[in-house]
Amino acid sequence: MIVHSVKRQKCHCVEVKVLEELVKLVQSQGLRGENGGWKEFLDVYDEKIGSFNDPSRRSREDLVAFLSTFKKKEVLQFLQYHANQLLIEKLKEESPDNDTPEQSLVRLTVEHPAYSVDYTLHPYSKGWLVSDVGMKMSKVMKSTKMISVDCEMVLCEDGTEGLVRVGIVDRDLKVILDEFVKPEKPVVDYRTDITGITADDMEKATLSVADIQETLQPYLSEGTILVGHSLNKDLEVLKIDHPKVIDTALVFKYANARKPRRVSLNNLCKSILGYEVRKAGVSHDCVNDAAAAMKLALAVIEKRANTTIPPSKEMLEVEKAKLFLHKIPHNVPSEELEQVISGEFLTGEFTLDVKAAKTQRGCYCAFVVFNSSKEADQAFENVGVDQGQDSLGLPQKLIFFKLSSGSRVSIYVRKMFHDDSA
Repeated sequence: MIVHSVKRQKCHCVEVKVLEELVKLVQSQGLRGENGGWKEFLDVYDEKIGSFNDPSRRSREDLVAFLSTFKKKEVLQFLQYHANQLLIEKLKEESPDNDTPEQSLVRLTVEHPAYSVDYTLHPYSKGWLVSDVGMKMSKVMKSTKMISVDCEMVLCEDGTEGLVRVGIVDRDLKVILDEFVKPEKPVVDYRTDITGITADDMEKATLSVADIQETLQPYLSEGTILVGHSLNKDLEVLKIDHPKVIDTALVFKYANARKPRRVSLNNLCKSILGYEVRKAGVSHDCVNDAAAAMKLALAVIEKRANTTIPPSKEMLEVEKAKLFLHKIPHNVPSEELEQVISGEFLTGEFTLDVKAAKTQRGCYCAFVVFNSSKEADQAFENVGVDQGQDSLGLPQKLIFFKLSSGSRVSIYVRKMFHDDSA
């Protein structure tokens, strides 16, 4: 009972600090609720005019009462977003000693160096759903409920990613949702080889992004943890901001890696779960990928696996048999890209695994998967341009080519390892 009391006190303390910061933010922004600003609210709320204006000297109930006077959607969204950000920062400051296994994985995610970059979303944009979990922490922060999410995306006309399918499973791997989603913008590339989705599938799609948000909102409000692999990409197309996340791409790492390298979902599944979730040449299945991410999280929670994994010789060989293409302009369709690299590499058979756009300019990336590391090395050598290095010091080259439209473009091709890596 004493331990639970201490946990409640700590959660309450964090919550009050967040509420204080929100009220101070409202003051600095000059925002006004139904009863005006903070001081005007206190004039109506109690008779201690001017004596306790400092939010840090007010009770939790006072702070909540004031914040409850804001009803406009855009202001609420602003407050919820900042509450979520403050929640993450305050939790980082708290001791992890009393974390549940689930909270430990959330902590590993938000404390990863890449989190601040990957999860810088755009919740003020039109159509976003901002979770209200940060505004009611005492009720929801102890929740260990989890659901896993994975999405299939296509390339839209303006270079952005479009949501076309969503798969969601619960902690017991029961499918909560598996639906096609109608794209909001014209599609220029369905990436059928990767997504398994065609234009005909979209004729059956009746749901919108807003419909998916409506399905997820009750889970978010209950403090449910969202699980996924590179989950930030899924949240971007779902237009959802939620602070309680477990991203298996950030949680797991290779042992003794000289450079920080994210472990692919497929390699994690092979190493920890003993199976391949994505076989070469077979299109993705978002339900299977969502289930795989949940299984990985549960393996750690149930202490059947560690978050640090040794790269096997087989896994290293698989990685060495790849080349990484990046900064691919959005106006380069994957079909034409495949023709170009076939002419550039002049060696062996390969498959093209296209990844989602990573920049607001719409550039995307892809892996070229060969049958062996020898074929990948030869393909890299066949590219007749000067060799340089990327930001991690990995060998890369720049390729220039002309599209069928006549436009001249360039892409980078990079090795997965240093030439002297074992």
